[in-house]
Amino acid sequence: MIKKRVLLLSEGFGAGHTQAAYALASSIRKLSPDIQTKVLELGSFLNPRVAPLIITAYKKTITSQPRLVGLMYKHQYKKPLNRLTTLALHRIFYTHTRNVVNQLRPDVIVCTHPIPNAVISRLKRLGVNVPLCTVITDYDAHGTWISSEVDRFLVSTPEVKYKLMRRGVPLSHILVTGIPVHPNFWEHPSKETIREKFHFKDMPTVLVMAGGWGITSDDIVNDYLSNWSDRIQIIFCLGNNDKSRLKMESDPKYNHPNIHLFGFVKEIDQFMEVSDVLITKPGGMTCSEGLSKGIPMLFHHPLPGQEEENCQYFTAQGLGEPITSIAVIEKWMNKLIYEYIKISNRRQKHLDNIAKYHPMQSAKSIIDMFELNKVPS
Repeated sequence: MIKKRVLLLSEGFGAGHTQAAYALASSIRKLSPDIQTKVLELGSFLNPRVAPLIITAYKKTITSQPRLVGLMYKHQYKKPLNRLTTLALHRIFYTHTRNVVNQLRPDVIVCTHPIPNAVISRLKRLGVNVPLCTVITDYDAHGTWISSEVDRFLVSTPEVKYKLMRRGVPLSHILVTGIPVHPNFWEHPSKETIREKFHFKDMPTVLVMAGGWGITSDDIVNDYLSNWSDRIQIIFCLGNNDKSRLKMESDPKYNHPNIHLFGFVKEIDQFMEVSDVLITKPGGMTCSEGLSKGIPMLFHHPLPGQEEENCQYFTAQGLGEPITSIAVIEKWMNKLIYEYIKISNRRQKHLDNIAKYHPMQSAKSIIDMFELNKVPS
């Protein structure tokens, strides 16, 4: 029996897109172990020398010129990638994409980033006959995601669905599934076991995440948090920002038994499980992971564009709050100390409310595309 194959394509412009692809691959295999999955960051796979240079340049741009990124986002907001751009991507950067598809022979292609989505869409216009599923990994619908060659869009919320419909995407092509996170985030292992594993204490806990790239470490926020370490445990996850981590490790104010410093870790689901408040940049994936854990979120340094949209969405839903001043953090630290039971009860209520959303819905929708022959015509 020939196994079905799902090819998941992403890009390295931010950690969330590829995390979503791996989360989907894990969920698909969990639902149907006989299905083969392959995750590729397409640019890095095809151009291992050029792609890191482009990603590094992008990183520098979003850290040094975030307003420029925001202007570009807004300028292109209602526009799909034009034919000239997709042609350039195909010929200059992804010349061998067709060969990859022919070699791997996927039954379904899933894209979690707009660039491979545009490339595969153009290949479909040129005759490649493979169902294409696009997973929008934010709480907004930027025009660069949209292509008429996409057979199915998986989106985070009904609001994103309506935005796609207003831009001409047929309702039959859109499913509201939530942004896929790794199945581990929907599980609730023993908190005591996690604390013992990482030497955490059973006390009010704040988790501070700087993102996979570690580009949002905030000295002002971090310094202020350290002042609460006698009464509140603080877990800092600084991603790949070794410079910030080493700087904090050498600073006496972070040398406290209730302060824990980490670089890039794979156990974020466990850290969220034992934490009571999450301080983070509002990336689509991190917000979705926090949503699955029911943890209240405080947002700092949203990038202009999609992260601002994510921040606005979660704030409007009562699931997070932007850090507009140190007073916001002070308010939440006092809540943890004096209203801990209230915060815990609110979190449990939120977990009860989201229990109706099946964590495997995105994966099941992809499996349906070839197993149940539900690809829209």
